[in-house]
Amino acid sequence: MKIVRVIYTTKQDYAGQNQQNIKNVMSDLQKLNHRDLHYHVCLSPDGKTFTHTAFFKSAEDEKHLLELPSFKHFQEQLKAGGLEVPPKQELLSLVGSSKEIFS
Repeated sequence: MKIVRVIYTTKQDYAGQNQQNIKNVMSDLQKLNHRDLHYHVCLSPDGKTFTHTAFFKSAEDEKHLLELPSFKHFQEQLKAGGLEVPPKQELLSLVGSSKEIFS
């Protein structure tokens, strides 16, 4: 299992577009319904700091996200001018979960 957390802050005027791009990614992921990929994005109270957390059962599962056209578009637009604070990526280890992540 691989768990990745990415935190960054967008420019205030880009936060709405970033949310829409994320919603497009989530819509595509929901259509794929890939059971070994869990992806969540949360927004901080400041309205512009985003926390992405992804759970992948395998490296192959991670490719499903990274190769998704809507995810590539999201990344391209963010890098093109939406950032105030650059992304910080962390690899995490699961200690416990209230529900089975991968069944």
